[in-house]
Amino acid sequence: MTTSYFAPKGGHPGQDQLLTDRAMFTEAYAVIPKGTMRDITTSFLPFWDNTRLWVIARPLTGFAETFSHYIMEVGPGGGSDRAETDPGAEGVLFVVEGTMTLNVGGQTHEMKAGGYAFLPPKSGWTLRNNGTEPVRFHWLRKAYQAVDGLDHPDVIVTNEADVAPTPMPGTDGKWATTRFVDPSDLRHDMHVTIVTFEPGAVIPFAETHVMEHGLYVLEGKAVYRLNQDWVEVEAGDYMWLRAFCPQACYSGGPGRFRYLLYKDVNRHMPLRLGAGR
Repeated sequence: MTTSYFAPKGGHPGQDQLLTDRAMFTEAYAVIPKGTMRDITTSFLPFWDNTRLWVIARPLTGFAETFSHYIMEVGPGGGSDRAETDPGAEGVLFVVEGTMTLNVGGQTHEMKAGGYAFLPPKSGWTLRNNGTEPVRFHWLRKAYQAVDGLDHPDVIVTNEADVAPTPMPGTDGKWATTRFVDPSDLRHDMHVTIVTFEPGAVIPFAETHVMEHGLYVLEGKAVYRLNQDWVEVEAGDYMWLRAFCPQACYSGGPGRFRYLLYKDVNRHMPLRLGAGR
């Protein structure tokens, strides 16, 4: 089956457009529609050439506190030889459009759409767009929570096309998760996966759990339950959930509904304010 990934292009709406949109920010969740990702909302980073980005999540006290999520746009010849400036940060890259060259651990990787990379702290990775078209990719960052007796995780570079999805039991494969990291590997304190729903598939209960979530819709559309609200979402939209926000989903079709999902995992809960983050 053909896989597609939505990627924002920026631009700016005309003066003839209505102000009304689906953007919302509540005490439990946020919805950032694709229409908000315009030229005027981009940011820039030190040591990145010919690059702009949309920051769609960042730690906020009292909301979601464990991660940041960027959508990067690197023009031809652009990139960075000093990509990550925080030595304690781990990262995940996921390519949605174009081709880029990742250098990490003495290895060079050509990454195209569907490409995934996990980058542990102090990786010293660099990235370049050696092509003639922009490359667009997601970059998720988290302060790694080291545990005495556990090594740091290894670098992982792969592509979604090379990873078989794991069906949710009892769903006849209509709900599946593409996992790039072994769930039993407790060295990892975050997972970034791809969740796929076939038309008509559902999350049949309100999931209510400690993991914070970032959900970027890669493909399709659905109705998503967030706290006490049902919201319509489509490719290019982003949902950002704090811990314990109830959530459920109904995929109405006509095509598949797929999203890139972040969650924090495998660590004790900090018992002191500011500890463990």
